[in-house]
Amino acid sequence: MYEAGGPFPCHNQAQAVTAPEAGLECKKASLLQWGGMNIVIVGPPGAGKGTQADRLSAWMKVPHIASGDFFRAELRAGTTLGLKAQAYIDKGQLVPDELTTSMILNRISMPDCAAGVILDGYPRTLPQARALDAALAQEATGRTIDMVLLLTVKEETVVHRMVDRISCANCGKVYNLTYKPPREPGKCDRCGHNLYVRSDDKLATLQERLQIYRAETTPMIEYYEQRNLVHSFNGERDMDLVFKELQECIASHG
Repeated sequence: MYEAGGPFPCHNQAQAVTAPEAGLECKKASLLQWGGMNIVIVGPPGAGKGTQADRLSAWMKVPHIASGDFFRAELRAGTTLGLKAQAYIDKGQLVPDELTTSMILNRISMPDCAAGVILDGYPRTLPQARALDAALAQEATGRTIDMVLLLTVKEETVVHRMVDRISCANCGKVYNLTYKPPREPGKCDRCGHNLYVRSDDKLATLQERLQIYRAETTPMIEYYEQRNLVHSFNGERDMDLVFKELQECIASHG
């Protein structure tokens, strides 16, 4: 289990490195030499999973695979999968396991995921976690889920964050009107398209999502806890501080 603030060894030097920045960069280099890691990031809606996964993806140079982004892309393209998924998303419900699992397994089998991946929004249920483990076990590489990063926030914080959340209708980038507003009101910084409130971010839908998280995702977290893979972080705090602790946790692994 990761312990914040402790020293971690540098595989490229004779002695342990205790300076935070030097240690992180040293261990990141070691991560790349190991061939990367397979990480699941989990937490309730509004915990900051997507933001932190994006930053970790850039830092580790591995893909950030977000199931919600896939479904929204499919919906924009007008595919059958997207339309099926939207019917569940609009109600704040989870997309059925068979739809989500087949999509994600296909994605992580692509060459750019060979060096590792950060999974965001999948798995969300115990059956999905077991299906993922079974699929990975069949691979010749023998890769497994290396760690689960759990962001914890109070439900009142979730509500406060989500009612201020807006998203890009084109590229899916997410903003918060209080903490991370767009530079130009109503316009996406990344692609310039219009911003909107997603159907699953509305208050009535959010309550349903929180209930499902408690019922469906908590057992999945317990499943990973039994294997000592879960590392918890207080997602109430400043996102830069949380990101630094996530980096240190990953750097200390192995």
